[in-house]
Order: sequence, then structure tokens, then C-alpha cells
Amino acid sequence: MTFPLKQTTPDPSPVHPDKLQHLVSLINTHIAEHRYPGCQIALAWHGHLLLNQSFGLSRIGAGHTADTQAVPCANHDLFLLYSNTKILMATALWVLNDQGKLRFSDRVAEHLPGFAAHDKQDITLLQLITHQAGFPDADVPTSLWQDHARILQTVCEFELQWTPGSRVHYHGLSAHWVLAMVMEAVTGWDFRDAVQRLVIAPLGLENDVFMGLPEAQSDRLAFLYEPDGSEATGQRLRDESINRVWQTAGVPGGGAYGTARGMAALYQMMLNGGQLNGVQLLSTDTLAFAIQNHTGERTDEFMGMPMHRGLGPHLRGTTAVIRGLGSDAPANAFGHGGVGTSYCWADPNSGVSFAYLTNSRVPEPWHSQRLNEVSNMVYAALK
Repeated sequence: MTFPLKQTTPDPSPVHPDKLQHLVSLINTHIAEHRYPGCQIALAWHGHLLLNQSFGLSRIGAGHTADTQAVPCANHDLFLLYSNTKILMATALWVLNDQGKLRFSDRVAEHLPGFAAHDKQDITLLQLITHQAGFPDADVPTSLWQDHARILQTVCEFELQWTPGSRVHYHGLSAHWVLAMVMEAVTGWDFRDAVQRLVIAPLGLENDVFMGLPEAQSDRLAFLYEPDGSEATGQRLRDESINRVWQTAGVPGGGAYGTARGMAALYQMMLNGGQLNGVQLLSTDTLAFAIQNHTGERTDEFMGMPMHRGLGPHLRGTTAVIRGLGSDAPANAFGHGGVGTSYCWADPNSGVSFAYLTNSRVPEPWHSQRLNEVSNMVYAALK
């Protein structure tokens, strides 16, 4: 299959290659300091893949019986995307909106009648996807992940923690389990298949993005770690690296896998009016509605700052502090991250999209600090 971005550098290029070396040097410093074992970055512009580079190790080869061989990081490696997954889910829902199968003003209970239980009858899809639904801590146990009928029963029994719409508070996984069940109700497909059919396959990203990791792709998996000073490598293997239940479930709020170039391509589609490599996936009207600030300057109580949430991505806005997009980004830049590991974004002003994926789940405040520095270095390299 052919990757949808042209893998040539146009002339003129929108970036200063010498200035991008500052970013390369920063990432190499991070790896030398054992901040994370490996990294992928990709930079795209107007349908061209300008940069696709890997650093360090995808597998350390030490410290765990499942991790016995050091493997250099390569551009084809698949990284756990964590909450970047939410953008894949959002894009599939945008397509369904274009197809007339749902509207974001719909009440969830119109598609899932049982969801009306416990005073949830008025919650809308817009409130779900903008983290205003009122049940941020609701849970779908791991034991149910392969039984979608029981997932549906579980989300219908979610109970409110506060009045829907009254607060903005990041719903890490809960809201997207509900959105996944809505997707299944309106398509008749497993939500993982729906994202594949509606988004991944039409865009030509079948080799770069997966809603859940197929067994046949396991050898491409970049193992995931977390900092541990007691280990000689400074890193400890996380369970996601070896847990096939996690890997196959495609958890809709955080369980997809992908490459940096695949995510940069997805955002190129959004920058190009819903089109990628000749495929018109989305209407410009749907994109315009989805990629705008639906939560104003209200503080996201989990993040501790306004997040300017759209229907999936969030926007930079004009606040002094923003998470992930870089303080130097223009107000209309948009993107999303993955907890402790990654960030992907798009800048409508320059036409550039960027993806930064790493394989150690590092804590705050360093995580947000490095995301700001990495993104700002990209902006510094733009002509």
C-alpha cells in the first residue's frame, strides 16, 4: 500500500533544516539522560513528508524477562498513542456526522436508550466529546473489554459526579467508551472496525495506524516504559508492553497504536479541508464546526488551565499557558497528546503538522515542559 504523503522535499521548503537540528540535538540529549529510550518525529506540509526520523531504542533489552534484546527505534515502529486515540475516534464521528448518522447535538440516549439511567437522559454527544459529561472517573473494568454487550451495559449504568455541562473536566477514558458504544449503535460495526473503515483505510493509513494491535504487527511494537531510578537503564517496563488484552482492546480513549508519520498525515487531512491524497474524507463544514473552541476560557479542572476544547482536538487560544501545542503556537493551532509520552498537532497558518512519539510515560511537570520546548523548536525552524 502507498503512504498518502509525498516523501519528497519540495522547493522551497517551509523549514530551515539547520534550525531543525536544534530539535534533533534536544531529543538526543533526552535519550542520553535516560528520559525515554526512543522517539519518532514526523513533520509534514502541504501533502509532503518533510521529516521522519527515529532515535534511540524501541526496546531496551534489559530488566524484564520479556525484554531481552535491544532494538533500535525505526520509522516503522508502532507506538502506543494513548489519548491521541481520541482524535481517531473524533474523526470517525465527524465522518458519521457527514453521513447523517448522528449529530453532535443528539442526546446519547437517542442512540443508547439505556443510557438515560441515573439522570443521564439529557447528556449530548457534544458534552461527551468536550469533557463536560459529568462522569470523569467512571470505569469500564479490563475484564469486560472483549465483551462489548457488557461494555454497553456498564456505560449505561455510569453515575453522575456533577451536573452535565456545568464543568469542564477531562474524561480520560469514560466518555470515549460511551462514544464507542454510540458508534457501534449507528454503524452496526465493532467500534474498532468502524474507525478502520471510516478513517484509517480511506486515508491509506492501514500500515501506520491501528485501533488495537494485531498479533501480526507485534514485532513492530515499541515497548513502553516508565522512569525508575532503581533500574540500571533508568526505565521499568510497563504492562502495556506485554498485555495482549490491553493491546487488542483498542481502548477508545487511549489504546490505538501508530507511527509519527501516520499521525502527521492524519492532521494533514484536517489542514487540507478534509482531503488527503485525493480522498475527500470530510466536509469543510464539519471540520469548521469540530475544530473550534466549544468550551471558551473555562478552566479544565483536571488540567488546571483552559484547554479550548473542540470536538476531539483542543486549540492553542490566547491564554499564557497551554498544554502540548507550544507557547509560540498561533491561537488556531490544534492537536492532542498522549499521557506522559507524546503530542501531535497542526498549524493552519503554516500548513505544518507535527508528531512527537516517545516510549516512556514520564510524570509532570517535566512532561509538559518538554512538550512546550519541542513544539517551540519546530516553530522556530519555520521560515
